[in-house]
Amino acid sequence: MAKIAVLGCGFGAALAALWCKSGHNVTAWTAFKDEIDAIRRDGENRKLLPGVKLPPEINFTADISAIQGCEILVLAIPSEFVRETAQKAARFITPETILLSVGKGFERGTLKRQSEVISEILPCNPIAVLTGPCHAEEVGRGVPTTVVCACNCGFRASAYYIQDTLQTESLRIYLSDDVIGCELGGALKNTIALCCGIALGMGFGNNTIAAIMTRGLAEITRLSVALGARWQTFTGLAGIGDLIVTCTSELSRNHRAGKLIGGGLSAPETVEKVGTVEGYGSARSAMALAEMHNVEVPIIEQLCKILFGSIKPEEALKTLMNRPATHEKEAYWDCCEN
Repeated sequence: MAKIAVLGCGFGAALAALWCKSGHNVTAWTAFKDEIDAIRRDGENRKLLPGVKLPPEINFTADISAIQGCEILVLAIPSEFVRETAQKAARFITPETILLSVGKGFERGTLKRQSEVISEILPCNPIAVLTGPCHAEEVGRGVPTTVVCACNCGFRASAYYIQDTLQTESLRIYLSDDVIGCELGGALKNTIALCCGIALGMGFGNNTIAAIMTRGLAEITRLSVALGARWQTFTGLAGIGDLIVTCTSELSRNHRAGKLIGGGLSAPETVEKVGTVEGYGSARSAMALAEMHNVEVPIIEQLCKILFGSIKPEEALKTLMNRPATHEKEAYWDCCEN
């Protein structure tokens, strides 16, 4: 049995429930006391995880000092709050505490991945990333799920510990040493999910969704390889796996938000209505990174023009469909590892 502390009570609460049921000692923290009061009253987080019953054995708290003594600290925080939360947690953990980032997104302004932000605040701790196709609602209900845990080579023992400790009957964990690829796959797929939602909101069907997902994956991989990832990572759970679940499910906030935009609602109004939409901020970050590294990302470029410019989805679609004809082959196809 491990002592686990989870920061964040959205996806974090689903993970807390899963690991508590497996016999671990779990503390779940949120900065919002009213959220804790509601969870204790209702036995669930009705706003973020409706219908997912949360075991009473979980120590839900708004006092971050309660994480003291944990062996694994899970950061399940929206990207914009990761730095602030890591700073709050720093004084209550030891250098031996394993940090596990499960969020998906970039820090606004710096364009840093979440593990990069965390490592700046807590440079002495082993850091791992957990990602893949995992809707919080299904994880919390014990629906069979597979994810990937990525850790740099220097922290390989921590990756094995996470796999051995946190894998359950309903959560299977694979390992990877491509932290960059796993994090970028999780962050960038949200932009493509928004595009798929927009297409559905416009009334298009399966052909269009398949095209967006396939060509979107090419853009994700192209940009990620330029940033240091391995293209093979995107053939697995952190790439195509996460893309499928996010682009095709009503459980995805990015998918739902895209449908509203495709139906005529403005992007700001949509975010206000849906709540956290990681793809909204990630689209701007992805475009900035693509420009910095001279990488072509036409789908993400048109998405940014819809979200932050003045064009309509119909105009963006026309631009994409009328691009010059080209070959499907990607440059990174010739860079196979031995």
